[in-house]
Amino acid sequence: MTDPLDALSAPSTPVDPDPGFAAALRARLERALLDPRENTVTTTLAPPRTTARIRALTPYLAVTDAVAAVDFYVTAFGATRRGEPIVMPDGRTGHVEVALGDSVLMLADEFPEMGLAAPATRGGVSQSLRLEVADPDAVVARAVAAGATLERPVTDSPHGRGGVVLDPSGHRWMVSRDTAAARPGDVVYASLWTPDADRARAFYGAVLGDLGRLGIAADPQRSGLFCGYAVADVDAAVTVVRAAGGTATEPVDDHGGRVADCVDDQGLAFAVFQGPGPAVTVPEYAELRLPDATRARAFYGTVLGWGFAPNEFRTGFWNGTVDGERTRPRTGLDGGHAVPTVVPTFAVPDLAAATTAARAAGGTTDEPVTARFGRMASCTDDQGTPFLLLER
Repeated sequence: MTDPLDALSAPSTPVDPDPGFAAALRARLERALLDPRENTVTTTLAPPRTTARIRALTPYLAVTDAVAAVDFYVTAFGATRRGEPIVMPDGRTGHVEVALGDSVLMLADEFPEMGLAAPATRGGVSQSLRLEVADPDAVVARAVAAGATLERPVTDSPHGRGGVVLDPSGHRWMVSRDTAAARPGDVVYASLWTPDADRARAFYGAVLGDLGRLGIAADPQRSGLFCGYAVADVDAAVTVVRAAGGTATEPVDDHGGRVADCVDDQGLAFAVFQGPGPAVTVPEYAELRLPDATRARAFYGTVLGWGFAPNEFRTGFWNGTVDGERTRPRTGLDGGHAVPTVVPTFAVPDLAAATTAARAAGGTTDEPVTARFGRMASCTDDQGTPFLLLER
């Protein structure tokens, strides 16, 4: 018997998927197959949670005003209140706690009858507290805005990046970010190549302030970021560079180690370095723009041992990895550019202020856009060199 609904049915005709959907799905599949750390098709990763608790050593501070001190630590350092304060019969706070990261800080008002007084009352600091944070620049700026005294501005050192502030009670805080020793493939030194080094120092000083260990070098023929990458054996690396189609000078002793200047197989200059030292923290990101990203993946994978994870938001863009983790600082490859160069991304606490300063110093800035990792703006300096600003 014929089904009367057959007359209403129509054959199934396949149609091409939406190009945007296809590109996004392809990127997710590539990321799942090529990134050993995660499977983005089937899992969603959340950052690990840490629970503040009493550790083997817990600071217990005497402060001039415990209520105000808690407010300061919450505002300046991102502390979290723990429980309710214990208030003594005379109105003084006898005990209160805050969580800082995975640790606990205990506070109490001054009790001179017990010999407990804040540094501001005693007339000087007797100890320092080191606070490990992800962004010491932003934390020190918030602390100063909340009433702290700046003792030492944030700078880079062989032990990391950090600054020192005195809180309103006089306690000395070393706000720091530890910098681990560089792994092969990390950037261990970087400098901006520019036609006029003095102009560049004035421009980037006005926009960024402290440049950390970032150097500036004059080169009338080239502009952009020059990167020196850590390698375990510079002589072996030179051999590999040449075999992979690049060029390299003979290694020499410099920068406290052994170094060779190189050019990759698409004309981008870099260096390989063998020696001690941490990865650089400025810039935040280095984007290698090259004619052919596939060739670049083969070259830098061979020479530096980089792995690559596809960027799920940008087709043809690859993030560099070392031992399954992102390079330090982060790096990326982008193809389709006629002239090879490296474009740096600098982190700033206030994007509006930084873009205003860039324009005032003679540069240009596009309208800021919001990405999943923060607000950012594409810029050029007063000599036409491109860079990006990222609000952190």
